Amino acid sequence: MRLQRSVIFASIVVAGLVLAACGGDDDATSPTGSTGQRPTSTGKLSITEPRVGEVVNGSTVNLRVKLKDAKLVPVTTTDIVPNEGHLHVILDDRLISMTKGLEQAIPDVSPGPHRIQVEFVASDHAPFGPRVVAIVQFEVKP
Repeated sequence: MRLQRSVIFASIVVAGLVLAACGGDDDATSPTGSTGQRPTSTGKLSITEPRVGEVVNGSTVNLRVKLKDAKLVPVTTTDIVPNEGHLHVILDDRLISMTKGLEQAIPDVSPGPHRIQVEFVASDHAPFGPRVVAIVQFEVKP
């Protein structure tokens, strides 16, 4: 399972690098170019489960997120619209999913303290400016 996740993550990284390399012209005024300004989102993100400091019993962590003033859309497009995007879910500094849903079960979480971060990103996988992020620290007990 971990090998499969590693392969998926590596594929995502490689795809991102290929997309960046094929970025078209070098117009620095492009709103989504690497040196240009990122679109702004008025979205507000919060994690409702797990709660800050919660002790989760068992190895599956249920993640529930609230998103206000923004809309979730399919995960990959270069048609950037402010306040439309998807979620990147990061557990202990490791990307574990890119999703257009507000709930998911995260299996096989090891016992101990953990940090989960969810970021609402634009449809091109890059952050909004300023970033729309929610972070919660919690603990898993067997």
